Amino acid sequence: MKKLWSVGLGLILSCPLYANTESFEQYVDGLKQQAKQEGISQTTIDAAFEKVTYRPRAIVADKNQPEKKLTLDEYIPRAVPDWKVAKAKKLYQEHYDELVRIGKQYGVQPRYIVALWGVESNFGSLTGGYNVVDALATLAYDGRRERFFRNEMMAALKILEQRHITPQAMKGSWAGAMGQCQFMPSSFLAFAADGDGDGKKDIWGTKADVFASTANYLSQSGWNEHMIWGRQVHLPRGFDMSLSGRGKDKGKMLRQWSELGVTRYDGSPLPKLKQDIEAWLIAPDDEQGRVYLVYNNYNVLMKWNRSYYFALAVSHLADRIIMK
Repeated sequence: MKKLWSVGLGLILSCPLYANTESFEQYVDGLKQQAKQEGISQTTIDAAFEKVTYRPRAIVADKNQPEKKLTLDEYIPRAVPDWKVAKAKKLYQEHYDELVRIGKQYGVQPRYIVALWGVESNFGSLTGGYNVVDALATLAYDGRRERFFRNEMMAALKILEQRHITPQAMKGSWAGAMGQCQFMPSSFLAFAADGDGDGKKDIWGTKADVFASTANYLSQSGWNEHMIWGRQVHLPRGFDMSLSGRGKDKGKMLRQWSELGVTRYDGSPLPKLKQDIEAWLIAPDDEQGRVYLVYNNYNVLMKWNRSYYFALAVSHLADRIIMK
């Protein structure tokens, strides 16, 4: 099941606009009125809400997120087990020509497209069985994060208006994250791409569209195809951990980190580049756990999902796809 840290959920507002005293049916009528005011056709509104159903399981899932925090040493093997690496390598080869074409078009290395596909939805096999309109209407009605889910509902209706998918086929997670790349509707409107040239953006069933949409998101978010994401590093004893973090004032050039005693994980020197690059030191489990120097591509992955663990899982899988 899609976790709360899926694409875009980091922006969710924590407070409802008001305590809801309407029935679900009355609330849906309000959604219909808003949709009409925002230019959605009556035909789309009628089709989208024809069989809209309150889904209490979405509320339960929203309010019962897992609280146990794993360390990276526990999380990485679970998020990127060996069988997933093997499957990623197989699919990377199967779709290589298409991935290379799309990668060149958007300036994104194909292995990262496959890694995101694998971590987000297990290569399209775990996309959620909720009707997106049902899920978004239910969560908006619940009121806890009403503004966010109401806005996502309007975005979902615009997708239906554009005829990329039918209401019945618009499936997703309990939170409304859709398709094989698990885009929230607003992310779909901003980044979904037509990878096969058929005029539709089908992130549910068309792999070329899934790949192109993933690549377009990364490209528009500042991806650099000539850079990797970062690397695990080793710190000298007594290192000042106040230097760690991804804040604007925390970045240093790779040469500067080297001068501070930071090395590759095996103790060898950091690379000396003709053109130095900025890097940030992160320690998601504090200095006793894994420590990394990350580059701007990692920051882009954090825009996709604001979880250090998620971005590291994607990075780890991307590395292993091309590892001999």
